[in-house]
Amino acid sequence: MSSKVDEMRADAQENACAQLETPWSDGHLRDALPVPSADSHKYSRGVLKVIAGSKRYPGAACLAARAGQLMGAGYTQLISCKTARYLAMQAYPSLVTRSVKDFDAAELVAQDKPRKQAACVGPGFEPSDKRSRALVVSVLTQATCPVLVDGGGLAALGGSQGKRALKRRRKRGSATVITPHVGEGKRLCDSLGIETADPAQMALDLSLATGAVVIMKAPVTYVSDGLRVIPMLEGTAALSKAGTGDVLAGMISALLAQGVDPVDAGVLGATLHARAGVEASHGLGVISVTPEDVLAYLPVAIQSLL
Repeated sequence: MSSKVDEMRADAQENACAQLETPWSDGHLRDALPVPSADSHKYSRGVLKVIAGSKRYPGAACLAARAGQLMGAGYTQLISCKTARYLAMQAYPSLVTRSVKDFDAAELVAQDKPRKQAACVGPGFEPSDKRSRALVVSVLTQATCPVLVDGGGLAALGGSQGKRALKRRRKRGSATVITPHVGEGKRLCDSLGIETADPAQMALDLSLATGAVVIMKAPVTYVSDGLRVIPMLEGTAALSKAGTGDVLAGMISALLAQGVDPVDAGVLGATLHARAGVEASHGLGVISVTPEDVLAYLPVAIQSLL
């Protein structure tokens, strides 16, 4: 690990808010990991709907959906544009795909016979695209299941409609998770009138303002539910490439789909994501690791925890 990264982590720890807790032990992480029982089936292991990708960023949708499969979701469905669906079908034939034009957010409302379900929306969205913003707002407004917002989808949260949708979700008790990196977090803070540049404080303040569990991605990643801030210290520079955040979004969403508590899902997902990056760097070198490699080493990281 570079001395620069060490310095950044030390600074983050020194400046962290008073609610900062100690990092989780492997025992705590292991307790949070959903291990399927002998009588499990694909629906009992959770349905994950990944609403992601665009013509410009189709790969993000594929990475998030594949991560959802590897993290244990029993039925992962990719809802996206034609380009992303074609890529997904070629790379991962077991993924169920469908057109975003046929998607109705009302599908995410609990039915008479509820099944475990979660939605991941935003990886690969273009932040300035009006239709994408409207889709994020629609999902947040209508879904009663847990919803994770990532990537370009985060841009919708700073607008008036996004703020109202988050307020409604908080009022009815629907779980929301957001996964910004520090740059995206700062933009959200600006739109919400929050003044801080410290990632730990940013995670706490954004959680208080939005009602969401916040996973603030940085050299030290912070998870906050507005009451506490949990640091995850195991990151690696191997993850500092476009696309690794899409993998993390799919992982955490899959845990939500399996019924894992949002804070537990955030800390566990971030830790396994970091460990997969470390495992990949051991085999490939910190320079050469790609998001696809993180996917490939994710089962190794999970097994090492077990």
